[in-house]
Amino acid sequence: MTKMLCGYRVLDITQFVAGPTCSRLMAELGADVIKVELTPIGDHARRSGLSSRKKEYPNCTQSTYFAQHNHSKRSLAINLKSNEGQALIKKLIEQSDVLVENFAPGVIGRMGVSYNEVKKNNPEIIMCSISFAGQEGPLANEPGFDYMAAAYAGITEMIGENDRSPSQVSMAVGDSATGISAAMAVVVALLHRERTGEGQFIDCSLLDTYLQMHEDYIPRVGLRGDAASPERSGSQHPNGGPTGIFECGDGSFLQMMIMPYQWPRLLQAIGMPELEKDTRFNSPQNRRKNKYELQGIIEQWMAKIGDRQDILTILKDQRVPVAPVLTLQEAINHPHAIQRGAIRQIKDPFIGNFPIPGQPPIFSKWSHNNELRAPLLGEHNEEILTTICGLDKSEIVALHENGIINTDPTFFDSPPDPLK
Repeated sequence: MTKMLCGYRVLDITQFVAGPTCSRLMAELGADVIKVELTPIGDHARRSGLSSRKKEYPNCTQSTYFAQHNHSKRSLAINLKSNEGQALIKKLIEQSDVLVENFAPGVIGRMGVSYNEVKKNNPEIIMCSISFAGQEGPLANEPGFDYMAAAYAGITEMIGENDRSPSQVSMAVGDSATGISAAMAVVVALLHRERTGEGQFIDCSLLDTYLQMHEDYIPRVGLRGDAASPERSGSQHPNGGPTGIFECGDGSFLQMMIMPYQWPRLLQAIGMPELEKDTRFNSPQNRRKNKYELQGIIEQWMAKIGDRQDILTILKDQRVPVAPVLTLQEAINHPHAIQRGAIRQIKDPFIGNFPIPGQPPIFSKWSHNNELRAPLLGEHNEEILTTICGLDKSEIVALHENGIINTDPTFFDSPPDPLK
């Protein structure tokens, strides 16, 4: 099947997670994504995660972190601080539809790739800049990553136990969500260009994304002030429900989320219909107020059973919304995730086979690629520079010799077929 973004070219001058997520989504949908990596070391993600087998490939720059976020792309490793490198990028810009970058505001401009310069070379290009706090505003020039944005958005302050300091979220939620939002924005801008012929600039911010994640607290606190702010409540949701994490008595946990109309179902499941008239729990407000006491009652019932699967069966029989709190290994191996392609495999010749997350949307007219591979640093230098920029072999050799481009030395060692 023809992929939906076939025919579009994306220049990806990004690193780590948010920017690479945006361009990876487009790569999987068929766009020709050229991963522009800064010499000599490339995307900093190449030095995170698990690396290649050093005994066999001591100089290889491949890593699981890089591969997860940059498979399905081509790599061009180039010195953008040089005049020659900037000239080559301008040639690529002339023949590209999209440019995505996620440096701090101003950095890409010092490399000669600001939007004002880019649109001179290609007025119809879509340029998307992803940053911590956006291109303008009081925080725009502050350095920052995902966790700083969560802190500024009032997210971090809400997580953890009430009698302790806020807790650290252990994954880059905002980076991933911002990358997805950016990809959506780019595709919408391309649709706009199809209709009008106009290119444009897109400003995506991690902080903006995190603020968007608040379910209903922003209007509530905006109207009533700090008194409406939820207190940190650890394993229980501040709104009660009961909603939260419950210990099963065998060392495992369940997640429940009970809406008011589902409260009788839970009481039927645990065999305590009398709690419906108990003044501590006879309204959503009272269940919220006494959520820890209610947690204790539910966990006592669970402890008597003492087996997570048996508890799940009882609760699901009454259609109580509940899920096991899986370990990451359990989540990776779950048949549902595997069947839907939410967990896939990369077959990397330098690292081995390993699982990565899938592509979230499922389309009726296109299916995911199951033969995934991430490029070595600068692997496609010659291919890109000859076919797009019109350089010949001697010019490419000179660029290598002068340090304008570079390539992972493993590439010249006849790497094995990645799909075998």
